[in-house]
Amino acid sequence: MRGPGAPTARETPGGGSAAQGPATPDVPGPPEDPRPPAARQDPRPPHGAPPGREREWAAAGLALAEGTGVLLTGPHGSGKSVLLAAVADAWAAGGRTVLRCAPAPEDAALPHLGLIDLLAAVPDAVLDGLPDGCRPALRAALLHGPRPAGGHDALAVRVAFLEVLRRLALRRPVLVVVDGLQWLDRPTADLLAFAVRRLAGTGVRVAAAERVADGGTPEGRPCCPPGTAEIALPPLGDDDVDRLLAGAVPDLPDPARRAVRRTAAGNPLYALELARATLRDGTAAPPAGAREQWWEHDGPDRAFGARVAVPAALRGQLLAGVARLSAGDRQALLLCAAADRPALALLRAAGLHRPAARLAAAERLGVLVTDPSGAVRFRHPVLRAALYAEADGPQLRRAHAALAGAVAEPVERSRHLALAHPHEDEATADALTSAAEAERGRGAPDRAARLAALAARRTPAERTADRGERWIAAAEYARDAGLLGAAERIARGVLARSGSARQRVRARLVLLGTAGQALGGARELIADGLRDARGVPELEAWLHHWAAIRGLLAGELEAAARHAGFAARRAATAGDTRAWSEALATLARVRSLTGEPGRAQAALDRAIALVGGVRGGPDAWAPARMRAVLTLDADQVDVARERAGQLLETVGASGSVEETLATLVVLTRVQVRAGDCGTALRTAEECGRLAGRLGGQSPPALYAAALAAAFGGAPGEGRRLAGLAVAACEAAGDRLFLPRALAVLGQSALLAGDPPGAAVAAEALRRVKEIGDGMRAADPPMLHWCADLAEALVMLGEPDTAAGVVREAYERAGGSAPGSVLAALERAEGLCEAAAGRAKEGAARLRSSADRLRDPSLPLDLARSLIALGAVERRARHRPAAREALTEALRIAREAGAAPLAARAGEELERLDAGERGGTPLLTPTEARIAGLVGGGATNREVAAELFISVKTVEGTLSRVYRKFGVRSRTALARALTTASS
Repeated sequence: MRGPGAPTARETPGGGSAAQGPATPDVPGPPEDPRPPAARQDPRPPHGAPPGREREWAAAGLALAEGTGVLLTGPHGSGKSVLLAAVADAWAAGGRTVLRCAPAPEDAALPHLGLIDLLAAVPDAVLDGLPDGCRPALRAALLHGPRPAGGHDALAVRVAFLEVLRRLALRRPVLVVVDGLQWLDRPTADLLAFAVRRLAGTGVRVAAAERVADGGTPEGRPCCPPGTAEIALPPLGDDDVDRLLAGAVPDLPDPARRAVRRTAAGNPLYALELARATLRDGTAAPPAGAREQWWEHDGPDRAFGARVAVPAALRGQLLAGVARLSAGDRQALLLCAAADRPALALLRAAGLHRPAARLAAAERLGVLVTDPSGAVRFRHPVLRAALYAEADGPQLRRAHAALAGAVAEPVERSRHLALAHPHEDEATADALTSAAEAERGRGAPDRAARLAALAARRTPAERTADRGERWIAAAEYARDAGLLGAAERIARGVLARSGSARQRVRARLVLLGTAGQALGGARELIADGLRDARGVPELEAWLHHWAAIRGLLAGELEAAARHAGFAARRAATAGDTRAWSEALATLARVRSLTGEPGRAQAALDRAIALVGGVRGGPDAWAPARMRAVLTLDADQVDVARERAGQLLETVGASGSVEETLATLVVLTRVQVRAGDCGTALRTAEECGRLAGRLGGQSPPALYAAALAAAFGGAPGEGRRLAGLAVAACEAAGDRLFLPRALAVLGQSALLAGDPPGAAVAAEALRRVKEIGDGMRAADPPMLHWCADLAEALVMLGEPDTAAGVVREAYERAGGSAPGSVLAALERAEGLCEAAAGRAKEGAARLRSSADRLRDPSLPLDLARSLIALGAVERRARHRPAAREALTEALRIAREAGAAPLAARAGEELERLDAGERGGTPLLTPTEARIAGLVGGGATNREVAAELFISVKTVEGTLSRVYRKFGVRSRTALARALTTASS
């Protein structure tokens, strides 16, 4: 009510007044576009729209612009008021008039209270200017004056209200906002219903919100103008709830956020209330200082999934009717809230007599519903959470104890036992152990780890052996889940406390598994383990297998082969087919690296047979992955892709993070070789995401990212990522992935096609060759990288050194090299021939290289050979042949999404075009760069420093440039270059 001293305008949520405009009417101007500015100028969701309601916001703005009104409907908490306020604020932001009222439940019985709120900010001059016949009645309804003689004239009030709206609309458009039509008092509702039918063409709009249950029909339609758009607010999607919580409760941990999202079921109010309460209650995270030691602190709530807190005020709203039910009915409801999958049969098994009758009253209240099969479903998940939060400790323990005796599923039963017995108890610990095993079998090692840790803590102190076994299981599950820090700390705890040699060995195996690629310091760990494992063949097998992997990563291939063979023999003695199979797969990898594909395949075939074929479950994953690698190295790219894809489907469903990551790295390699660079980039991105879960830098994941970017990313991105991969490999002492990372660094620099890039490539690829020489490696990738080194050396003007590298690679290849290796060496050989002045012979070798790569189809290798052929033919002035090769290379690179290769082919075509216009086609890129620097006055030493090459290389290259131009001095060269460019 407005009286003496009352403000003449209320502050709107957006900071503007509720009614705006001068005290006296202006001369009417042209109608304004009532849409919010963002809706008029930009179809994208505006910045001020509530999270997740951008589409409804835009629809409301459009409805007000093109129609007469909008009615927002939805259940409690769906965000109607927030959206309505945003719509009103956008209207008011343009200087237009907004009249608002927001009735509460208790307002419904107070006549004309809605009218008083709507007109509270209307200037007195507007009211005083009304005709005498209706002004007193309106002032009386507003409690501004006495009731007129003859009583309250309902028609006069209605006419007065209509006149106020018309007069306000003469100055600027008016928006009447009613937030809560369901609680609007009847007299005000009748006034609105009278007015809205008579406001067409006046510039008055109505925006209202009404609470309507799911599937219900709004009752406030008469208060809205004809043609009003009804917009129902659906539940928010998961992403929108996450955005809402990120802005309002940013400190909420991810597990709690997921639990809040699940319980809120898309209701924004519930999501905010639950999130804030959960964060305040402390159930969202472990105790202070214990966040990184969940295994020491997690109770059943967090072990089985985060629990949400429901604030008392919200519980009071949700459970107002439940509080009036009988004690027996409330007990039945609590059993339903505590159960994972409530059903009448379960309630009977838990000891509840006539459960359907007990739930009938709650069904009438709309709390839950029972379907014909007997399954019980709460109308909204928040009701279940509220019922559970309302119960006290003894009530909950009784409910869970009853349910524990009624369910057989191991995970569900263990949860009820753990919540019913919050203390050390062997029966509970045993049930939790079974639940952990079940979760691991379902592919949820993270939940398995938490359950196993809880089982260890619930194990009675006198059962030390059982407690140690359960801690080891928790460590193993944590390792599989990628929780490497937790796995390491748990394992070190077992190693320090356990008196069992077997448990100490298993703890060391966990520590080896958490070291990733950094096994350089694992020698002592393995040696100590072998002392504890003496005479136990299955443990000795695994320790020798880790010794083989350590040797592999250190580049000690002979030692790796020796340990892998011993591991296989000990595993065979123990009958441990998984250890036996993995040892043979490691041996196959060693034989592959040493250039013995036949022996590698034999070991791999034996490994796969031991586990019942490639579909033999987790035991088959390591050999199946190795099979895909050998298939790829043999140029069977399509087969390798199929095998790697099938393996990923299996591993991704139930494997550990490291198993999945290793498979994705192989798949990235396959996709790059297949010329599917776009997919390879996405696969490498997934590698990075998984590596992030492991913590720290993952050399394999960085290698995959660098490889995909080198051939499919922006120029320079591959070189940057390869540098990171090299640094990570060096930090971890990983000499298995180091040459791969260095090779990618060399390849990405080589694709730049300029002397500085060639210098970087040569330096990286020389290191690759040195590492390969030290390991005596002769596998197909190593031979490919030798060809790349020769190409870099040719670009640097060292064709004789390059030819020596090619000859040595041919010797290593022997007679068993796949076609792609021979094609790469032919490409390098052809470039050497051309650089030595034998362009015809070089072109012939390059054509042979390209022909080898057409079947099987290796598009990126083929594009590289065609680019080299085109460059040689261009320098030999065979322009049609050059254009044909380069055009085909450009097409292949573009189809493969290989941007760096496409750029290289395009640059060569530009040089060809320049040559046809009279440029300098006789020079290689290195020769052209050196000629340009020398022609500009640089000394040989300055040129060498600029291009990162030796002075001797500059001198040799400059001699060839002199011969090509037919000059004998720097001055003559400068004149020749000037003439050629003019």
